[in-house]
Amino acid sequence: MPLAISSTIPAAKPKARTAITISSAFGSAYSAAEINAYIAIRDQLLAEAEELRTATKLASTGLANDFVQGCLQPARPPYEAQCLPEADAIRERKRCEAVRNRLAELRDDAV
Repeated sequence: MPLAISSTIPAAKPKARTAITISSAFGSAYSAAEINAYIAIRDQLLAEAEELRTATKLASTGLANDFVQGCLQPARPPYEAQCLPEADAIRERKRCEAVRNRLAELRDDAV
């Protein structure tokens, strides 16, 4: 049995860690609001990309879209409360695909 530092007393066994879940209405609302903020940022970047059509703006919009898509993946336990409701997530995943297609069109037009 290992000994505690500077002691002849056996070291205490480490306690098992438990996952902390955010299952409150606040935690779920906060997470959904944060994801919706990322979606709004992505949409703003897309509007700017359609106007400016620079490679940098198209790239940043693509990165923002990829980030939003990552936020829309189904959450694993114990994090289910930290994602959008599935109906909203499905709608936004389709929107991510539409944004990806629009960015491809804008890139093709720029060339």
